[in-house]
Amino acid sequence: MSVDVDKAARPPQDAPPPLPEPIKAVPVRHYGRWVAALVVIAVLALLVRAFATGNVNWDAIPDYLFNSDILRGLRNTLLITVLSMVIGVVLGVILAVMRQSKNPVTSTVAWFYIWFFRGTPVYVQLFLWFNLGLVFQYIDIMPIYKDEWSDFMTPFLCALLGLGLNEAAYMAEICRAGLTAVDEGQTEAAHALGMSHGKTLRRIVVPQAMRVIVPPTGNEVINMLKTSSLVIAVQYYDLLQSAQNVGRDSGVVVEMLILAAVWYLVATSVLSVGQYYLERHYARGSSRQLPLTPLQKAKAKLSGGSNHPAGGAA
Repeated sequence: MSVDVDKAARPPQDAPPPLPEPIKAVPVRHYGRWVAALVVIAVLALLVRAFATGNVNWDAIPDYLFNSDILRGLRNTLLITVLSMVIGVVLGVILAVMRQSKNPVTSTVAWFYIWFFRGTPVYVQLFLWFNLGLVFQYIDIMPIYKDEWSDFMTPFLCALLGLGLNEAAYMAEICRAGLTAVDEGQTEAAHALGMSHGKTLRRIVVPQAMRVIVPPTGNEVINMLKTSSLVIAVQYYDLLQSAQNVGRDSGVVVEMLILAAVWYLVATSVLSVGQYYLERHYARGSSRQLPLTPLQKAKAKLSGGSNHPAGGAA
């Protein structure tokens, strides 16, 4: 009985194919990254060494951290920031609606306002409000109010008008961008249902536009906090002014400026956290699954769970 050698050597037709050999991946060496990292570390080391060996009284910073004058300046800075942003947001929304109006007078006035206040530095505007007393001796709003301009235009009012009116021009463009981002079909459908223009804005357009308006508005709040240091030009007692006064009286000028920078960093960090959660709140309508917050990520790592939330809850 003969045996077919070739047929016996062949594997059966239903046998699985041999497994491929594992790929030996060799990572690419990025020598440029190591060089860049070494350069950055060297620069940071030189900066630390310069401040460590310099004639800086570091003990003065924690000693004056909660100084009453410093805290009063910080309170005034936060106050002028909040009030200026309130004026900027309210007037910005009005200007944005005026820009979109079909009335040529209101749209032209809004355009001119935005053009002027965006086109001139806020520092110049502060000085302009501060020195208007050279042109107007009295302010007379018959029959409501009448007084000398120098008594009426206080440093606080100069700072408030200079920052608030300037911010309104930027907020007007931010709000206009948010309103135009909403599909016009939404407005047409609301009008078809008999809703008035004002009710359509409040109920339909503005809630959807907030997803576009909130992120740049948060940036404007943080920027306003830093820009408020310019009010020292109109003699308003803010954080920078208080730091300079304390530094001049105590002889630690640079240290008090570093202290002012520390308080600015603390305030902007708190505002950044608030901005993050506010953006997360208004993103619920556009995202089915919100990303994890830093606290949720930390809890997930500690518990060994998944890095993805089960739902859109904050």
